[in-house]
Amino acid sequence: MQENEIDKIIDKVIAEVNGKVPSGAQNLNSTQSGNELADKIDHTILKPDATRDEIIRLCNEAREYGFISVCVNPCWVKTASEQLYGSDVMVCSVIGFPLGTNTTCLKEEETKRAVSDGAREIDMVLNVGKLKSGDLEFVHNDIKKVVDAANPAHVKVIIETCLLTDEEKIAACVIAKQAGAHFVKTSTGFSKAGATVEDVALMRKVVGDSMGVKAAGGIRDRQTAEAMIRAGASRIGASASVAIVKGV
Repeated sequence: MQENEIDKIIDKVIAEVNGKVPSGAQNLNSTQSGNELADKIDHTILKPDATRDEIIRLCNEAREYGFISVCVNPCWVKTASEQLYGSDVMVCSVIGFPLGTNTTCLKEEETKRAVSDGAREIDMVLNVGKLKSGDLEFVHNDIKKVVDAANPAHVKVIIETCLLTDEEKIAACVIAKQAGAHFVKTSTGFSKAGATVEDVALMRKVVGDSMGVKAAGGIRDRQTAEAMIRAGASRIGASASVAIVKGV
């Protein structure tokens, strides 16, 4: 897709989004049962010092509580896949994490390896510097290459909302949608801030019902998770998943 085409789409969406009701948002008074919440949670461990024992515990908890996936660094995908064999729990991995500044060809290869090792979902980090530089064609191509490399696995694009203006958040969501991604995601959890209900609502306004919205970063309790879902999140990324579903 050419940059001038992307610009036109972004300008159109910016004009439309003001005052638009988030189409994927849920009833403001709705609450989720533990099982309903679990089915929306990517049970996550991405810290650099995570051990094999911690990965195994993550997978066991995912089986026990019915989380939709576990999200792990690429080196642990094969281990998680082996641990979850025969279950309904998917394995998700991160690509270009946490900065998004790897070259596109490296993101492609990292994605192919993760899928080969058993990943069924891919959370890739958008190249924020390229977006802010106005190189929208690069950003589109970067995402599209990962989407193509991941197929049939689904791709979530982490836009790192805390580093973006509202117009840049809109642009990132539009480009992710045009590139064929399946979700947009708020945050890596490794930058200066995580998910906010305002950002989730804005992202849902932009992508409508045709994509998922994942809220991640700083979600540690049930109240916060439910607020994100009411704002339009269809997926939650959290390491405190057990506490969330228990309502602790």
